[in-house]
Amino acid sequence: MSGPLKTDAIVLRSLRYGEADRILHLYTPGRGRIAAIAKGVRRTRSRFGGRLEPYTRVRLICHEGRGELLTVTAAETLDAHARLRDQAATLDSAARACDAVARVFETEEPHPAVYNLLANELALLAVDATKASHANTLAFRLKLLVAAGLAPSLGACASCGSPEHLVGYSPQAGGVVCNACEAASFPIAPETYEFMTAALASSLAQTPVATPRALREAERAIGETLEHHAHLRLRPAALR
Repeated sequence: MSGPLKTDAIVLRSLRYGEADRILHLYTPGRGRIAAIAKGVRRTRSRFGGRLEPYTRVRLICHEGRGELLTVTAAETLDAHARLRDQAATLDSAARACDAVARVFETEEPHPAVYNLLANELALLAVDATKASHANTLAFRLKLLVAAGLAPSLGACASCGSPEHLVGYSPQAGGVVCNACEAASFPIAPETYEFMTAALASSLAQTPVATPRALREAERAIGETLEHHAHLRLRPAALR
C-alpha cells in the first residue's frame, strides 16, 4: 500500500541517476536495507542540500508507492559524520563498514542491532581517526557475524566441545577446533584466538591491538565463514 514512511537511516551508497537524481542505498532500523530515489538532489538549489551523502545518518520521510524504489520527500540530518572525509583512512574504513552491512544484510528484514552497530562505528571513526585500523574493521565484522547468526565458536572445539588444544579454525564447523578435529581446518596461533575473543567481548572503541599475523588469520576466519555459510565475499578489511 502506498503512503509515507518515516524512518531513520544511514546512507550506505549513492548512485547518480538521470540528469539530477540519485539512487540511495539505505540501512534502517525497522526495514533493513531499502532503496530510494532522491529527485533533483544534484541540482545546486536542491532542498536536500548535502544531507544525503554516503555515511550520513538521517531522518527521512519517503513516499512508498507500488515499485521497489521509495521516493525521498524530506530529509533531516542526524549526524553528518563530516570529519570522516578529512582523512583517506577514515573514509576508507567507513566505506568498508557500509559495504559489509550492505552485503551481509541485503534484505528488508529488520535488524535494529545492525543499524546501531553501524551508527556507532561511523560515529567512532568520525571522532577518532586512530580507530581506522585493520583491527577495528575486523572487530566490526566479527560483530556482524554475531548479528547474522554466524558467531564463531571460540570457547571450545566447534566439533567435539573440548576446551583444550585449540589449534585450528574450521569454517565448516563454525569455529576453532582441537588437534583431534583439525581435519579441513587451517592453523591459527593462540594470539589470533585471543584477538577474536577479546574483540567480541569489547566495544568497538576498545578494540584490542593485535599482531599482523593475528589480523591475517582472523580475517581469513571471518572471510571463509561467510563464504561457507552465506556464500558471499567481503572486500579486504584493509588496503593491501
